[in-house]
Amino acid sequence: MHKRYLLLEDGSLFKGEALGADLNQHIGNVVFQTGMTGYQETLSDPSYCDQLVVMTYPLIGNYGINRDDFETVRPALSALIVKEAATHPSHFKSTMSLDEYLTQKQIPGLQGIDTRRLVKKIRQNGTMKGKLLDDLNQVDAWLETMRIKTLANDQVQRVSAAKPYIVPGRGYRVVLVDYGMKHGMLRELTERGCHVTVVPYDVTAEEVLQLEPDGVMLSNGPGDPKDVQEGIDLVRGLIGYVPIFGICLGHQLIALAAGGDTEPLDFGHRGANHPVKVVDTGEAWMTSQNHGYTVSESSLRNTPLCVTYRAINDGSIEGLSHHEYPVFSVQFHPESAPGPHDANGLFDQFIDMMEQTKQGGVTLCQNELILNES
Repeated sequence: MHKRYLLLEDGSLFKGEALGADLNQHIGNVVFQTGMTGYQETLSDPSYCDQLVVMTYPLIGNYGINRDDFETVRPALSALIVKEAATHPSHFKSTMSLDEYLTQKQIPGLQGIDTRRLVKKIRQNGTMKGKLLDDLNQVDAWLETMRIKTLANDQVQRVSAAKPYIVPGRGYRVVLVDYGMKHGMLRELTERGCHVTVVPYDVTAEEVLQLEPDGVMLSNGPGDPKDVQEGIDLVRGLIGYVPIFGICLGHQLIALAAGGDTEPLDFGHRGANHPVKVVDTGEAWMTSQNHGYTVSESSLRNTPLCVTYRAINDGSIEGLSHHEYPVFSVQFHPESAPGPHDANGLFDQFIDMMEQTKQGGVTLCQNELILNES
Protein backbone atom coordinates (compact mmCIF):
# COMPACT_ATOMS: atom_id res chain seq x y z
CA MET A 1 0.00 0.00 0.00
CA HIS A 2 1.07 3.57 -0.64
CA LYS A 3 -0.03 6.90 0.74
CA ARG A 4 -3.17 8.46 -0.70
CA TYR A 5 -4.93 11.71 0.14
CA LEU A 6 -8.38 13.26 -0.04
CA LEU A 7 -8.44 16.93 -0.99
CA LEU A 8 -11.61 18.95 -0.40
CA GLU A 9 -12.49 22.15 -2.21
CA ASP A 10 -12.02 24.16 0.99
CA GLY A 11 -8.36 23.08 1.09
CA SER A 12 -8.76 20.37 3.76
CA LEU A 13 -6.43 17.41 3.28
CA PHE A 14 -6.90 13.91 4.72
CA LYS A 15 -3.98 11.47 4.67
CA GLY A 16 -4.51 7.72 4.42
CA GLU A 17 -3.55 4.64 2.42
CA ALA A 18 -4.52 3.55 -1.06
CA LEU A 19 -7.36 1.07 -1.48
CA GLY A 20 -8.66 -0.54 -4.64
CA ALA A 21 -7.75 0.65 -8.12
CA ASP A 22 -5.32 3.28 -9.34
CA LEU A 23 -6.50 6.86 -9.35
CA ASN A 24 -8.51 8.50 -12.11
CA GLN A 25 -8.92 12.19 -12.84
CA HIS A 26 -12.39 12.44 -11.39
CA ILE A 27 -13.64 15.27 -9.17
CA GLY A 28 -16.98 14.67 -7.46
CA ASN A 29 -19.11 15.46 -4.46
CA VAL A 30 -18.04 13.82 -1.20
CA VAL A 31 -21.06 12.30 0.57
CA PHE A 32 -21.45 10.01 3.57
CA GLN A 33 -23.48 6.83 4.15
CA THR A 34 -24.48 5.93 7.72
CA GLY A 35 -25.38 2.24 7.44
CA MET A 36 -23.54 -0.26 9.62
CA THR A 37 -24.03 -2.93 6.96
CA GLY A 38 -25.00 -2.93 3.30
CA TYR A 39 -21.76 -1.65 1.82
CA GLN A 40 -22.15 -3.97 -1.18
CA GLU A 41 -25.55 -2.51 -2.00
CA THR A 42 -24.07 0.96 -1.57
CA LEU A 43 -21.20 0.20 -3.95
CA SER A 44 -23.62 -1.00 -6.61
CA ASP A 45 -26.34 1.66 -6.20
CA PRO A 46 -26.46 3.81 -9.41
CA SER A 47 -27.69 6.78 -7.36
CA TYR A 48 -24.09 7.25 -6.16
CA CYS A 49 -22.94 7.98 -9.72
CA ASP A 50 -19.89 10.31 -9.77
CA GLN A 51 -19.77 10.60 -5.97
CA LEU A 52 -16.96 9.88 -3.50
CA VAL A 53 -18.74 7.86 -0.80
CA VAL A 54 -17.61 7.93 2.84
CA MET A 55 -18.77 5.06 5.07
CA THR A 56 -19.32 6.28 8.63
CA TYR A 57 -19.16 2.81 10.21
CA PRO A 58 -15.45 2.30 10.98
CA LEU A 59 -14.95 -1.27 9.71
CA ILE A 60 -16.08 -2.02 6.15
CA GLY A 61 -15.65 -5.26 4.21
CA ASN A 62 -15.80 -7.68 7.15
CA TYR A 63 -18.26 -10.02 5.38
CA GLY A 64 -16.63 -9.65 1.98
CA ILE A 65 -18.34 -9.48 -1.40
CA ASN A 66 -20.89 -12.04 -2.57
CA ARG A 67 -22.80 -12.58 -5.82
CA ASP A 68 -26.29 -12.05 -4.35
CA ASP A 69 -26.34 -8.50 -2.96
CA PHE A 70 -25.56 -6.36 -6.00
CA GLU A 71 -28.04 -3.67 -7.01
CA THR A 72 -26.61 -3.31 -10.50
CA VAL A 73 -23.95 -5.01 -12.61
CA ARG A 74 -21.72 -1.97 -13.09
CA PRO A 75 -20.93 0.29 -10.10
CA ALA A 76 -21.25 4.02 -10.75
CA LEU A 77 -19.59 5.67 -7.73
CA SER A 78 -16.22 7.34 -8.24
CA ALA A 79 -14.45 6.37 -5.03
CA LEU A 80 -14.95 4.68 -1.66
CA ILE A 81 -13.53 6.13 1.56
CA VAL A 82 -13.41 4.12 4.80
CA LYS A 83 -11.77 4.16 8.20
CA GLU A 84 -10.60 0.55 7.91
CA ALA A 85 -11.08 -2.04 5.16
CA ALA A 86 -11.17 -5.66 6.36
CA THR A 87 -8.42 -7.72 4.72
CA HIS A 88 -9.72 -11.16 5.75
CA PRO A 89 -13.52 -11.20 5.33
CA SER A 90 -15.52 -13.94 7.04
CA HIS A 91 -18.80 -15.11 5.52
CA PHE A 92 -19.83 -18.33 3.81
CA LYS A 93 -21.06 -16.42 0.73
CA SER A 94 -17.95 -14.28 0.35
CA THR A 95 -16.04 -14.66 -2.92
CA MET A 96 -13.55 -11.80 -2.60
CA SER A 97 -12.42 -8.97 -0.36
CA LEU A 98 -13.51 -5.36 -0.63
CA ASP A 99 -10.09 -4.36 -1.97
CA GLU A 100 -10.22 -7.07 -4.63
CA TYR A 101 -13.67 -5.96 -5.76
CA LEU A 102 -12.70 -2.29 -5.98
CA THR A 103 -9.61 -3.21 -7.99
CA GLN A 104 -11.63 -5.45 -10.31
CA LYS A 105 -14.19 -2.71 -10.98
CA GLN A 106 -11.59 0.04 -11.37
CA ILE A 107 -12.82 2.01 -8.34
CA PRO A 108 -10.14 3.86 -6.36
CA GLY A 109 -10.43 3.94 -2.61
CA LEU A 110 -8.92 5.47 0.50
CA GLN A 111 -8.62 4.00 3.99
CA GLY A 112 -7.04 4.96 7.27
CA ILE A 113 -8.37 8.52 7.53
CA ASP A 114 -10.41 10.03 10.36
CA THR A 115 -13.84 9.52 8.79
CA ARG A 116 -15.54 11.02 11.83
CA ARG A 117 -13.71 14.33 11.33
CA LEU A 118 -14.51 14.25 7.61
CA VAL A 119 -18.23 13.64 8.17
CA LYS A 120 -18.44 16.38 10.81
CA LYS A 121 -16.91 18.80 8.32
CA ILE A 122 -19.50 17.85 5.68
CA ARG A 123 -22.34 18.19 8.20
CA GLN A 124 -21.11 21.63 9.25
CA ASN A 125 -20.26 23.04 5.83
CA GLY A 126 -22.48 21.05 3.47
CA THR A 127 -21.54 18.71 0.63
CA MET A 128 -18.22 19.63 -0.97
CA LYS A 129 -16.30 18.61 -4.04
CA GLY A 130 -13.30 16.36 -3.49
CA LYS A 131 -10.46 14.58 -5.28
CA LEU A 132 -8.22 11.64 -4.35
CA LEU A 133 -4.50 12.29 -4.82
CA ASP A 134 -1.34 10.20 -4.71
CA ASP A 135 1.01 13.17 -5.11
CA LEU A 136 0.98 16.21 -2.82
CA ASN A 137 2.80 18.22 -5.47
CA GLN A 138 -0.53 18.42 -7.30
CA VAL A 139 -2.51 19.92 -4.43
CA ASP A 140 -2.52 23.56 -5.56
CA ALA A 141 -3.34 22.71 -9.17
CA TRP A 142 -6.22 20.39 -8.27
CA LEU A 143 -7.57 22.83 -5.67
CA GLU A 144 -7.85 25.54 -8.32
CA THR A 145 -9.45 23.09 -10.74
CA MET A 146 -12.01 22.03 -8.13
CA ARG A 147 -13.01 25.58 -7.35
CA ILE A 148 -13.83 26.46 -10.95
CA LYS A 149 -15.11 23.09 -12.15
CA THR A 150 -18.80 22.60 -12.87
CA LEU A 151 -19.77 19.01 -12.20
CA ALA A 152 -21.52 16.94 -14.85
CA ASN A 153 -25.33 16.72 -14.82
CA ASP A 154 -25.87 13.77 -17.18
CA GLN A 155 -25.71 10.99 -14.58
CA VAL A 156 -29.20 9.62 -15.30
CA GLN A 157 -28.41 9.34 -18.99
CA ARG A 158 -25.27 7.34 -18.19
CA VAL A 159 -26.79 4.86 -15.71
CA SER A 160 -30.17 4.27 -17.35
CA ALA A 161 -30.88 1.20 -19.48
CA ALA A 162 -29.75 1.68 -23.09
CA LYS A 163 -32.92 0.07 -24.49
CA PRO A 164 -36.13 -1.58 -23.24
CA TYR A 165 -36.22 -5.16 -21.99
CA ILE A 166 -38.84 -7.45 -20.49
CA VAL A 167 -38.88 -9.58 -17.34
CA PRO A 168 -41.87 -11.88 -17.97
CA GLY A 169 -44.60 -12.54 -15.46
CA ARG A 170 -48.26 -13.54 -15.39
CA GLY A 171 -49.51 -10.74 -13.16
CA TYR A 172 -50.03 -7.03 -13.64
CA ARG A 173 -48.20 -5.34 -16.48
CA VAL A 174 -45.82 -2.74 -15.05
CA VAL A 175 -43.61 -0.32 -16.97
CA LEU A 176 -40.55 0.43 -14.85
CA VAL A 177 -38.75 3.60 -15.94
CA ASP A 178 -35.03 3.20 -15.27
CA TYR A 179 -33.40 6.40 -14.01
CA GLY A 180 -30.70 4.37 -12.28
CA MET A 181 -32.82 1.52 -11.01
CA LYS A 182 -31.76 -0.68 -8.13
CA HIS A 183 -32.44 -4.32 -8.90
CA GLY A 184 -34.25 -4.66 -5.59
CA MET A 185 -37.22 -2.83 -7.12
CA LEU A 186 -37.34 -5.28 -10.00
CA ARG A 187 -37.09 -8.15 -7.54
CA GLU A 188 -40.07 -6.93 -5.49
CA LEU A 189 -42.25 -6.58 -8.58
CA THR A 190 -41.36 -9.99 -10.00
CA GLU A 191 -41.90 -11.68 -6.62
CA ARG A 192 -45.46 -10.36 -6.85
CA GLY A 193 -45.85 -11.92 -10.28
CA CYS A 194 -45.71 -8.69 -12.27
CA HIS A 195 -44.84 -8.66 -15.98
CA VAL A 196 -42.23 -5.89 -16.04
CA THR A 197 -41.06 -3.88 -19.02
CA VAL A 198 -37.98 -1.81 -18.13
CA VAL A 199 -37.61 1.31 -20.29
CA PRO A 200 -34.91 4.03 -20.57
CA TYR A 201 -35.09 7.44 -18.93
CA ASP A 202 -36.08 9.25 -22.14
CA VAL A 203 -39.19 7.20 -22.90
CA THR A 204 -42.24 9.29 -23.81
CA ALA A 205 -45.75 9.11 -22.38
CA GLU A 206 -47.07 7.97 -25.74
CA GLU A 207 -44.58 5.10 -25.89
CA VAL A 208 -45.48 4.01 -22.36
CA LEU A 209 -49.23 4.07 -22.98
CA GLN A 210 -48.80 2.07 -26.18
CA LEU A 211 -47.54 -0.77 -23.93
CA GLU A 212 -50.95 -0.73 -22.19
CA PRO A 213 -49.53 -1.03 -18.65
CA ASP A 214 -51.60 -1.59 -15.54
CA GLY A 215 -49.18 0.66 -13.71
CA VAL A 216 -45.95 2.65 -14.04
CA MET A 217 -43.09 2.70 -11.55
CA LEU A 218 -40.53 5.51 -11.57
CA SER A 219 -37.19 4.35 -10.18
CA ASN A 220 -34.52 5.98 -8.09
CA GLY A 221 -31.59 7.71 -9.79
CA PRO A 222 -28.67 10.11 -9.31
CA GLY A 223 -28.35 13.86 -9.55
CA ASP A 224 -30.65 16.88 -9.62
CA PRO A 225 -34.22 15.97 -10.66
CA LYS A 226 -34.49 19.25 -12.57
CA ASP A 227 -31.82 17.97 -14.95
CA VAL A 228 -34.16 15.15 -16.01
CA GLN A 229 -36.66 17.13 -18.09
CA GLU A 230 -37.57 13.95 -19.97
CA GLY A 231 -38.84 12.46 -16.73
CA ILE A 232 -40.86 15.55 -15.80
CA ASP A 233 -42.52 15.58 -19.23
CA LEU A 234 -43.23 11.85 -18.96
CA VAL A 235 -45.00 12.15 -15.62
CA ARG A 236 -47.05 15.14 -16.81
CA GLY A 237 -48.21 13.02 -19.72
CA LEU A 238 -49.07 9.99 -17.56
CA ILE A 239 -50.85 11.49 -14.53
CA GLY A 240 -54.52 10.66 -14.84
CA TYR A 241 -54.02 7.93 -17.44
CA VAL A 242 -52.34 5.15 -15.44
CA PRO A 243 -51.48 4.39 -11.77
CA ILE A 244 -47.99 5.67 -10.87
CA PHE A 245 -45.61 4.79 -8.03
CA GLY A 246 -42.43 6.88 -7.70
CA ILE A 247 -39.39 6.07 -5.57
CA CYS A 248 -36.62 8.55 -4.65
CA LEU A 249 -35.85 10.43 -7.90
CA GLY A 250 -39.21 9.21 -9.19
CA HIS A 251 -40.83 10.86 -6.16
CA GLN A 252 -39.13 14.16 -6.96
CA LEU A 253 -40.16 13.97 -10.63
CA ILE A 254 -43.80 13.54 -9.61
CA ALA A 255 -43.57 16.65 -7.43
CA LEU A 256 -42.04 18.71 -10.26
CA ALA A 257 -44.56 17.42 -12.80
CA ALA A 258 -47.47 18.37 -10.53
CA GLY A 259 -46.24 21.95 -10.08
CA GLY A 260 -44.05 21.55 -7.01
CA ASP A 261 -40.37 22.31 -6.59
CA THR A 262 -37.24 20.61 -5.27
CA GLU A 263 -34.19 21.94 -3.48
CA PRO A 264 -30.81 20.55 -2.39
CA LEU A 265 -30.25 19.32 1.14
CA ASP A 266 -27.14 20.51 2.96
CA PHE A 267 -25.61 17.04 3.10
CA GLY A 268 -28.35 14.62 2.04
CA HIS A 269 -29.87 11.49 3.57
CA ARG A 270 -27.85 8.34 2.90
CA GLY A 271 -28.02 5.20 5.01
CA ALA A 272 -30.16 2.29 6.14
CA ASN A 273 -31.26 3.77 9.46
CA HIS A 274 -33.36 6.87 8.69
CA PRO A 275 -36.61 7.16 10.70
CA VAL A 276 -39.74 8.25 8.84
CA LYS A 277 -43.15 9.16 10.28
CA VAL A 278 -46.36 7.94 8.63
CA VAL A 279 -48.48 11.10 8.68
CA ASP A 280 -51.90 9.38 8.89
CA THR A 281 -51.11 6.92 11.69
CA GLY A 282 -48.14 8.44 13.52
CA GLU A 283 -46.16 5.22 13.07
CA ALA A 284 -42.38 5.41 12.78
CA TRP A 285 -40.59 3.36 10.11
CA MET A 286 -36.88 2.77 9.73
CA THR A 287 -35.89 3.21 6.09
CA SER A 288 -33.05 3.08 3.58
CA GLN A 289 -32.36 6.40 1.89
CA ASN A 290 -30.00 7.88 -0.66
CA HIS A 291 -30.79 11.37 -1.91
CA GLY A 292 -29.34 14.86 -1.94
CA TYR A 293 -32.52 16.74 -2.91
CA THR A 294 -35.92 17.14 -1.30
CA VAL A 295 -39.35 18.42 -2.27
CA SER A 296 -39.88 22.01 -1.12
CA GLU A 297 -42.68 22.30 1.44
CA SER A 298 -43.95 25.71 0.34
CA SER A 299 -44.12 24.69 -3.32
CA LEU A 300 -46.96 22.20 -2.65
CA ARG A 301 -49.58 24.78 -1.61
CA ASN A 302 -51.26 25.07 -5.01
CA THR A 303 -50.66 21.51 -6.19
CA PRO A 304 -52.91 18.42 -6.05
CA LEU A 305 -50.36 16.69 -3.80
CA CYS A 306 -50.51 15.98 -0.08
CA VAL A 307 -47.71 14.88 2.26
CA THR A 308 -47.94 11.27 3.46
CA TYR A 309 -44.52 10.69 5.10
CA ARG A 310 -42.00 12.91 6.87
CA ALA A 311 -38.40 12.47 7.98
CA ILE A 312 -38.29 12.44 11.75
CA ASN A 313 -34.76 13.85 11.93
CA ASP A 314 -35.36 17.08 9.98
CA GLY A 315 -39.06 17.16 9.08
CA SER A 316 -38.46 17.04 5.33
CA ILE A 317 -41.03 15.52 2.98
CA GLU A 318 -40.67 11.75 2.49
CA GLY A 319 -43.87 10.87 0.66
CA LEU A 320 -46.65 12.33 -1.50
CA SER A 321 -50.07 11.31 -2.75
CA HIS A 322 -52.25 12.82 -5.50
CA HIS A 323 -55.69 14.10 -4.42
CA GLU A 324 -57.48 13.10 -7.62
CA TYR A 325 -55.58 10.32 -9.42
CA PRO A 326 -53.88 7.04 -8.36
CA VAL A 327 -50.39 8.48 -7.93
CA PHE A 328 -48.17 8.16 -4.87
CA SER A 329 -44.46 8.38 -4.13
CA VAL A 330 -41.85 8.00 -1.42
CA GLN A 331 -38.41 9.52 -1.01
CA PHE A 332 -37.03 6.46 0.78
CA HIS A 333 -36.34 2.96 -0.59
CA PRO A 334 -39.05 0.39 0.21
CA GLU A 335 -37.17 -2.41 -1.59
CA SER A 336 -35.02 -2.61 1.56
CA ALA A 337 -31.66 -2.99 -0.12
CA PRO A 338 -29.89 -2.58 2.17
CA GLY A 339 -31.79 -2.20 5.34
CA PRO A 340 -35.11 -2.39 7.15
CA HIS A 341 -38.23 -4.04 5.72
CA ASP A 342 -40.70 -1.66 7.39
CA ALA A 343 -41.79 -0.04 4.11
CA ASN A 344 -41.82 -3.16 1.94
CA GLY A 345 -45.62 -3.20 1.97
CA LEU A 346 -45.69 -0.19 -0.34
CA PHE A 347 -45.22 -2.59 -3.26
CA ASP A 348 -48.42 -4.34 -2.15
CA GLN A 349 -50.10 -0.93 -2.02
CA PHE A 350 -49.07 -0.42 -5.65
CA ILE A 351 -50.53 -3.81 -6.56
CA ASP A 352 -53.79 -2.90 -4.77
CA MET A 353 -53.91 0.41 -6.63
CA MET A 354 -53.62 -1.37 -9.97
CA GLU A 355 -56.28 -3.88 -8.91
CA GLN A 356 -58.75 -1.16 -7.91
CA THR A 357 -58.11 0.73 -11.13
CA LYS A 358 -58.61 -2.36 -13.27
CA GLN A 359 -61.90 -3.14 -11.51
CA GLY A 360 -63.14 0.39 -12.17
CA GLY A 361 -62.83 1.62 -8.62
CA VAL A 362 -60.62 4.52 -9.75
CA THR A 363 -61.58 6.95 -12.51
CA LEU A 364 -58.96 7.58 -15.16
CA CYS A 365 -58.83 9.59 -18.36
CA GLN A 366 -59.02 7.68 -21.62
CA ASN A 367 -55.61 6.76 -23.04
CA GLU A 368 -56.75 7.75 -26.53
CA LEU A 369 -56.83 11.40 -25.49
CA ILE A 370 -53.11 11.66 -24.86
CA LEU A 371 -52.28 9.58 -27.92
CA ASN A 372 -54.34 11.87 -30.11
CA GLU A 373 -52.78 14.97 -28.63
CA SER A 374 -49.21 13.73 -29.13
